[in-house]
Order: sequence, then C-alpha cells, then structure tokens
Amino acid sequence: MGIVELLVLVLSGVLVGFINTLAGGGSIISLSILIMLGLPATVANGTNRVAIALQNMVAVSSFKQQKVLEIRKALYLSIPAILGSLVGAWVAVDINEAVFEKAIGVIMLVMLIFVLFKPQQYIYGRAEVSAKPIKWATYVAFFFIGIYAGFIHMGVGYFLLGGIVLGAGYDLVKANAIKVLIILAYAPFTLAIFYFNHEINWVYGLVMAVGNMAGAWIASRMAVKKGVNFVKWVIVVVILITSAQMFGLYDFKSLLFPLTGHP
Repeated sequence: MGIVELLVLVLSGVLVGFINTLAGGGSIISLSILIMLGLPATVANGTNRVAIALQNMVAVSSFKQQKVLEIRKALYLSIPAILGSLVGAWVAVDINEAVFEKAIGVIMLVMLIFVLFKPQQYIYGRAEVSAKPIKWATYVAFFFIGIYAGFIHMGVGYFLLGGIVLGAGYDLVKANAIKVLIILAYAPFTLAIFYFNHEINWVYGLVMAVGNMAGAWIASRMAVKKGVNFVKWVIVVVILITSAQMFGLYDFKSLLFPLTGHP
C-alpha cells in the first residue's frame, strides 16, 4: 500500500465515520473508495464491515460516557436486528444493488419530508412513547432492517433512526446513540460471515477504520453538544447528497478518479 492509498483510506474514513454516526449513508463513500482501489464489490462490502464495527465501538463508548445511551431498549432492538442481519449477510452476493439504491433514494426523500415538516414527531421524539414497552411491530420492523443491514449496510442508519424515533419515541440524539449500539451488536455476526467466505481485505479495512473511529468520536461529541437541530441539518444535507447519487445525478467514483488516477 502506497502513501496515497493510505491517506485516501484514512481521510475518507474520517468523513464516513462522521456521517455514519450522525446520520447514515457514509458507506456510499467507503464502498466507492474500496472498489476504486481495486477490491471486488463483495470484498469491498466485507472490508467495509471492519471499519464499521470499530467505528461504532468508539461511538457507543462516547455516547455512553456522555450519558445519552438507553442501553436496555437498545439491546432489545438489537436482537431482531442481529437475526435479520444474519439472513441478509448470507445472501449478500445476490443483491441487486441498482434496485436497492433506487429504493434507498426514495425512502431517504420520504424521511427528509418528516425531518423538515414533522419535526415534533421525527426530530424531538415522543416521551409518552419512549416510556412504554416496545411494540411487537417495532421488533418486526427491526428484523427487516437487520436483513438489509446484512445485505449491504449502505444507508441502514436512516432506517434505524426512523425505527427508533417513530417506533420507540426517542429524539435524534438519543436515537443516534441507540443506532450505533444496534449496529455494533450485529457487526461481529455479519463480519464473521464475510470472514468465513474470504471476503475481507484486513489491511484496507483496519487502515480505513482508523479514520472511521476518529470521525465517529468527533460526531458523537458534536451531536450531544449541539443538540437535535444540528443533527437534523446534517441529516438533511447528507440525504440530499446521497439521494442525488442514488438517482444517478452524479457518480461519486467518477469524481474521485481524476484525483487518484485510478480507472
């Protein structure tokens, strides 16, 4: 690995870790980077899980230290997500990425409407809901979210945030803390599946993880310090940029090629 590859992996990892912790969709960047550097798509998908696991370990620790992490309900929601992720990871090689990217784009735009036009429901949460036990329908939803997470992970943060805020009633800051714990819970299981199928490049994954962890630490601190409105606008910006990529308005990889020299 040359110095250029090392810098690209670390610096992109910082951005990915920041975006993933505050919102979601950062894997669009990391997967594009890894494929651009020559990894097959399935190996890039597995390699990305290394950085994701370590990134969320840092984020969980930071949110817990700042006392905004509701561990009990996060663990309850992790169980169906883990089961779903095992299903998704096993069939990841058969995913139709083009169809899923369009679906993510549509869902993100729907979420954008909630963020901008229903802030009391989506941004600030509902205390009367968060104080109650989790409904069975929410557990079912998290099982299916887990399936998608096992498939490709890209954009899963939006599904998790939607489920946690609308289904469990937490505001965006606490929802982000719960989100990263859920991802950390299923990450080892999906990582193991990719490992046993020899679809991980550990060198690239661990180097990128250095950046991811730094980005996750910065984002978790800023989320708590600046509050839900800051998280809201980060999500709005990321959704707009990500949706444009999903609908083919620009190609992130093509923007990188002139900078790196990779075909």
